[in-house]
Amino acid sequence: MNKTPRARGARPPTAVSIAASDSGGGAGIQADLLTFAAHGVYGATVLTAGTAQNTLGVRAVEPFSTRFLKAQLDAVFEDLRPRATKIGMLVDGARVVAVARGLRRHRAENVVLDPVMIAKSGARLLSPRALGALRRELLPLCDLVTPNIPEAAALAGIPVETVGDARRAAGLLADLGARAVLVKGGHRRGRETRDVLFDGRFFAEIAAPRIPTRATHGTGCTLSAAIAANLALGRSLEDAVVRAVAYLRAGLARGLFPGRGFGVPDHFPGQRM
Repeated sequence: MNKTPRARGARPPTAVSIAASDSGGGAGIQADLLTFAAHGVYGATVLTAGTAQNTLGVRAVEPFSTRFLKAQLDAVFEDLRPRATKIGMLVDGARVVAVARGLRRHRAENVVLDPVMIAKSGARLLSPRALGALRRELLPLCDLVTPNIPEAAALAGIPVETVGDARRAAGLLADLGARAVLVKGGHRRGRETRDVLFDGRFFAEIAAPRIPTRATHGTGCTLSAAIAANLALGRSLEDAVVRAVAYLRAGLARGLFPGRGFGVPDHFPGQRM
C-alpha cells in the first residue's frame, strides 16, 4: 500500500472503475472504491448498470443508457485524468462498444479488464452476444485482462481445465490484442491455487495455498481493482499483480459476513482490531 506522505494540494493518483453498482456492497463499484481507498488511490466511477442484489444473489439488473454512459466517461476523463482504468460488468454489446469508444477517445492508460460474465450466485451479467464485441472492441485496448477459468474458456473458445490450458488461453487472448493476461486459477479444485500471467512474451505462475472461506463475493472485482490501483501508483505490471494477489489473500483470510449468504474479503485487512 502507498504510505508516502502527499504534499498539501497535490493531485492524487486517480483510478476509475467502469462497472455496475452492487446494492449489497460486496462487488462492483463498491468493492472497487474500497480497494482504491485501501491503496491510497482516489477513485472515480462510471456506472454501467444498477443491480438489486445482496449476499444471497442478484434479483434485478437495470442498465444505464449508452448516452449516459458516454456522459460519465467524458466527465471523468476530461477532468480527473485517471492513471488507471478498471472495467467490470458491461451488461451487453452496446455498452461494450460505448466503453471502447470512450477509452479510445480519451486515450486511457493502464486499462485492466475483469470480464464479468456470471455472478457468484449464478446470475448472468453479460449477454452471450456481447462476447464478440468484447473480443473485437475491448481486448485490443487492454493492458491486462483478468478472466477466471470459465471466462477464459468462453473468451478463448477452448476448454480450460489444466495449467497448460490456461497458458494456451492466455496466448489466444493476447493474439486478440490484450497486452497481458492473468488467468485466475481459483475455480480449479485442490489445496493450491495457481494463477497464470502472460505478459505477451513470457509466462509466470503465482501459486499459493488455498484459503478455505466463503468470503468470495467480489474477489474478481477486488483483485482487478487492486491491480489498477497499483498501476496508478506507478508500479510495473508484474509487481502490481503480485501485490494485488497478496492484498486479496490478506482480505480473504479476514473475510466479512454482513448477510446470510456469501461473505466478502476484508478490504482493510491490516487496519482492524
